[in-house]
Amino acid sequence: MRTGSWLDGQEFPPLAYAVDGLLPEGFSLLIGPPKAGKSWLALSILLAVANGSAALAAIPMSQKRRVFYLALEDGDRRMQDRCRTVLGEAPIPDLFHYQTVIEPGFVVQTIEAFLYLHPDTTLIIVDTLGKVMPQAMPGESSYQRDYRVAGRLKRIADKHPGLSVVALHHDRKAASEDFVDSVSGTNGLAGAADTIVVLARKRQATEAVLMVTGRDVPEAEYAMTLDNGLWRLDGANLDEAAAEARQRQDSAGLGDVSVGILQFVRQHPDGCRSKDVVEKFGKDAYQYLGRLEERGDLTKVRRGFYRANAPIPGMDEEAA
Repeated sequence: MRTGSWLDGQEFPPLAYAVDGLLPEGFSLLIGPPKAGKSWLALSILLAVANGSAALAAIPMSQKRRVFYLALEDGDRRMQDRCRTVLGEAPIPDLFHYQTVIEPGFVVQTIEAFLYLHPDTTLIIVDTLGKVMPQAMPGESSYQRDYRVAGRLKRIADKHPGLSVVALHHDRKAASEDFVDSVSGTNGLAGAADTIVVLARKRQATEAVLMVTGRDVPEAEYAMTLDNGLWRLDGANLDEAAAEARQRQDSAGLGDVSVGILQFVRQHPDGCRSKDVVEKFGKDAYQYLGRLEERGDLTKVRRGFYRANAPIPGMDEEAA
């Protein structure tokens, strides 16, 4: 038990990140549909951390750090091919450790043994959680099983300050306005996680959105591109990638004029006058403003004054 005076006198170190702005210390879930590119994304992040290079070609690393990849759906040949695709001519870093086979029921012991040998580890990724998910114990519900497994992984991260443990997991396929609801299984997994990252990409598409929320990270969406297994932020940094994600969402189902008006209103966080919109886009702008209000993109605060609404996280083009 703690007291308020004890808490008031503490000085805690700043939150550590495996990838600044995306993966903080603690337990995270990386969610996405099968064949969306989750494993490629995980590998590119792991290699960037171990190599000290920019993650997603945009987020710089301050130094080379040790990582451990439980690639339970891969083999040595595929791992080598993929590493060379991501790294190009650069050698595979020595701080990159991986394992493709784990004895059933021994994932926690395997991770703890690795951390005993390498306490300086920064990032551990389990690919996929389904490969190590045990059956529910007698009398245990699916929710309790999910929370127990995720909770054990979270405790490992909590016992090692600065460590990020990430588990890859499939989505539930059903569409939802709240991307946290996309986590397959019960709410036990999402409830135990500190951070949830959802990769949304349609089959064969080269564009995607990375949606992030958590206890210690700001909720945001970032535009991504995929080219022959290479994931990149669609922007020079997270702010630019977030702006690109908003622009993509604004463009869904809208013509050029509507997109221009919506972006113009977004440039005024407190709202702007319809008169200003008409001066820039012409008299037809009144009709466009009305349509954007009906769509839910704009709110009419008062007569002749509009404010842009925040995009709904996880809404895709069909939903829009």
